[in-house]
Amino acid sequence: MDDLTAAGLLALARNRKAAEERAAADLLEVAARWADLHPPESIHDAASFSAAGWEHEEPIAGEGCPLVAEFCVAELGGVLGMSSTGAKRLIGHALELRHRLPRLWAQVQAGRVPAWKARAVAETTIHSSPALTREAAGFVDAQVAAVAGRVGPAQLDRLVAEAIKRYDLATVDPAADPEDGYLHVDPRHVTIDTQDVHFAGTMRIEADVDIADALDLDRAVARGAEMQKVLGSALPLDARRAKALGDLARTQTALDLAGTGTDPQRLPAAREVVLHAHFDAGFSGDTTVFGPTGRLEEGQRLVLLEQVQEWCGDSGTKVTIKPVIDLNTQLATDAYAVPDRIREQVVLRDRTCVFPWCTRPARRCDIDHVIPYDPDAAAEGRTQPGPTRSDNLACLCRFHHRLKTHSPWRYEMVAPGAFEWTSPHGHRYRRDHTGTSAIDPPDDPPGIPRPRRR
Repeated sequence: MDDLTAAGLLALARNRKAAEERAAADLLEVAARWADLHPPESIHDAASFSAAGWEHEEPIAGEGCPLVAEFCVAELGGVLGMSSTGAKRLIGHALELRHRLPRLWAQVQAGRVPAWKARAVAETTIHSSPALTREAAGFVDAQVAAVAGRVGPAQLDRLVAEAIKRYDLATVDPAADPEDGYLHVDPRHVTIDTQDVHFAGTMRIEADVDIADALDLDRAVARGAEMQKVLGSALPLDARRAKALGDLARTQTALDLAGTGTDPQRLPAAREVVLHAHFDAGFSGDTTVFGPTGRLEEGQRLVLLEQVQEWCGDSGTKVTIKPVIDLNTQLATDAYAVPDRIREQVVLRDRTCVFPWCTRPARRCDIDHVIPYDPDAAAEGRTQPGPTRSDNLACLCRFHHRLKTHSPWRYEMVAPGAFEWTSPHGHRYRRDHTGTSAIDPPDDPPGIPRPRRR
């Protein structure tokens, strides 16, 4: 590129952007066809029946879209380097567009509407409350396609609200303005993304509230920020407003009477959020010295020691220090049930579900025996093939635990905390503390039949 002129660079940028949008449209087509290859019939045989844990058919888009075999999302997500949840969302958007928003689908495939814009519309029509019928979704499709997808979130919400009103999908509030369909959809919400933790140790809060509530909250936050300034805080205004919002939350949880002569040890903890922070520590004489940075389990982010010290400085914060568990020590028990100490070791070692690309926190996962535990081995005088031992245990979220148990997906532990997975189509992945990577993806993978129900 060094020899390109300004005009040449602009032309290259335009071509690359067009190729990117074409690839995104093609990916939607691939996702829809992948769903076609995995209808509910692909998981049923002549004597089919439902059993707990087995794969089932699942609706992942709106009314009128075909159902798909539940486990198929994992294979597609693996090759795309995304979680099973992300792959499920991609397939759902593709089916929603193809079957319920056909005009918008045609514009995407013709290159007139970027795939990401169409997917935003599909996400809205899939998750509308109340749910949109096929006819209501068609109304939204016609309006959005007429402007080639050029609608913002607010306009899209109004279109959905109009569709709900037009097709009598919700009970009309007698107090609402009959000319304003938007009032039939309550937009109020408070969303806190607890899984997206910024490197500075912050989380994003997004909300739509009543006007009166918003004004009251603004006054309370402004007053709290001003009070901090009077008390000597040198933080900028935005930081003081953020702290004031946190103070409002804590005053609703517990009354801090530490400054009135009451023993703070007898007060309930004001913070209800539990954070797990890990720091390296050493000794300097008789003094414990912590490193300046550590790891926060929530969000898998770095956290500063001084920030944790600030959190702990609040009189209403409860601090629990647990003994160090050596992650390299082999812990075992003869029983099938996993004791708390072994579970804690596995959680600290794996950090998240160990399925490729999955990021669900380990503390919300099942502890799986990599090699299944045989309850009859001891009675029959055989060596236990799947012992309850550190090197045979792994964290799997419930979906991927079921996937491993009831599908051809297989994995093994190749080192402490390192796992190699093989998919039904022969794709292999390595998952360790650094994340997931593909291992020699096959050019023409052999098909592996699904297991029959027993």
